[in-house]
Amino acid sequence: MENSSQSEIKPPAPLAPAPASGFWPQGWWKLMETRIGVIPLPVFVVLIGVVGYFTVVGKLPPEISMMMGVMALFGFACGEAGKHLPVLRHLGAAAIFATFIPSLMVYKHWLPAEVTRTVTDFTKSTGFLYLFIAAIIVGSIWGMDRRMLIQGFFKIVIPTAAGTVLAAIVGTSVGAAFGMGVHHTFFYVVIPIMAGGVGEGAIPLSTGYADILHKGQGDVFAQVLPPVMFGSLIAILLAGVLNFIGKKYPALTGEGRLQPGEHDDMDPQQQEISPHMDVGHIAAAGMTVLSLYLVGLVIYRVGSAHGWSLPAPLTMLVLAVAIKLSRAVSPKLQEGSYVVYRFFATAVTYPLLFAIGVAMTPWETLIAAFALPNLVTIASTVITMVVTGFVTARWIKLYPIDMAIVNSCRCAQGGTGNVAILTACDRMQLMPFAQVATRIGGAATVFFALLAYGRMH
Repeated sequence: MENSSQSEIKPPAPLAPAPASGFWPQGWWKLMETRIGVIPLPVFVVLIGVVGYFTVVGKLPPEISMMMGVMALFGFACGEAGKHLPVLRHLGAAAIFATFIPSLMVYKHWLPAEVTRTVTDFTKSTGFLYLFIAAIIVGSIWGMDRRMLIQGFFKIVIPTAAGTVLAAIVGTSVGAAFGMGVHHTFFYVVIPIMAGGVGEGAIPLSTGYADILHKGQGDVFAQVLPPVMFGSLIAILLAGVLNFIGKKYPALTGEGRLQPGEHDDMDPQQQEISPHMDVGHIAAAGMTVLSLYLVGLVIYRVGSAHGWSLPAPLTMLVLAVAIKLSRAVSPKLQEGSYVVYRFFATAVTYPLLFAIGVAMTPWETLIAAFALPNLVTIASTVITMVVTGFVTARWIKLYPIDMAIVNSCRCAQGGTGNVAILTACDRMQLMPFAQVATRIGGAATVFFALLAYGRMH
C-alpha cells in the first residue's frame, strides 16, 4: 500500500520560459534605457531625423511641441558632452556647454538659421524662463524646513552685503592698478557685474548713465554688458569648483541646505512619486505654482503703472514663503509642488539653458570682455564675492560652500545666470536664496550706483 504522504506529492511546476536571448526585446529595451540626458537613445535618433527634415525644408513649426523637441535635442546633447569631459565635468562643464556652445554655434552660423530664429522667437515671446523659475522657487521653498527657511533669508544678508562691499573695493583696486581708472572700473566694470543681470541690471544702469551724461543709451549699454556676461561665466565656473570641493570635504556643505541641522520636509533625494501621491495633487500643485506667478505679474503691472515695480518672481517668492509659514497649503499639495520642482530640474534645465544660449547670450559680447585688464578685474570681483561668502558663513553658522554659491549669484546674469550657476553645482534647491541675492542685491546696487553717478556728474 502506498504511503499517503507520497500520494499528496504534486508534480513540480513547469519552469518559466527563459527570456529571449536575441536583440528583441531585451536588446531593444537596453537601448531604450540608454539615455542622452533624459531622452532614450532611439528617441534621440528619431528627434534628429524630425528636426533635420523640417530644417531642410525650411519650415520648422514654432509650436510648443516642436520647440520642446528642438531644445531638448540640442540642450541634452551639449550637457551630455560636458558631463563626459575629464576633470572639467566636475567643474560645471555640462551647464557651461549647454549655455555657451549654442551661443558659439549661432555666432559661427553652425546652427541652422531656421533653428536659431524659431528658438529665439519662442524663448522671447513665451517667457518660458519664468515658468521654470516659478516651479523651482515654489517647489524648493515648500519642500524646506519652515523654521530654518526664515532664518536663512535673514542670515544671508550679512555674507551678501560684506561680499558686495569687499568685491567692489578689490575689483576697483585691481582695475585701477591695470590703468583702467577708478571711475571707469567701478561704474563700468564692477557695478554691472553685481547689478542683477541684463534686464534688471545692465539696461536700467545704462539708461541711467546715458540720461545723466546726455548721450545714447546704446553706446553705454555696449560698455556695461560684457562684464555682466563674463562675470556670470566666472560665477558658473566657481560654482562647479565649489561643488568639487564639497565632494572632497563634505563637512563644508549641506548639499543644497544653508544651515546645519536643517532638514527638508520633502526628501531631496526623492526620485519617484510616493504611494499616497496621485496625479491630481501634482496637477493641482502645478496650477498653484502658476497662479502665484500670475499674481506676481499683476502686482508688477499695477506697480509699474504707479511708478514703482517689484519683479514678478520676487513677489511670487514672498507669497510662497508666506504660504509656507502660515501652513496655507496642505502637505499633499506641498509634496505635489516638490514633484513639479523635481520634474523641471531634471527634464527642463538643459533645454532651457540651450534656449538661453541661443536667444540671450550673444557670443560677440562675451568675447568683448577678453582683454587682460578686464578679465583680471572681473575675475577678482567675482572671486572676492565668493570667498567672502565662504568665510563669513562660518561666523553665522551657515555651510560655507552653499553660502559661497549663493554669493556667486550676486554676479549672475539675472535669472538665467542663476539657473546656470545652480545647475553647475547641482544645488537647484538654493534658487529662492539666489533670487534674493540677485534681484534685491542687484536692485540696491543699481539704485546706489545711479545715485552716486549722478552726484559725480
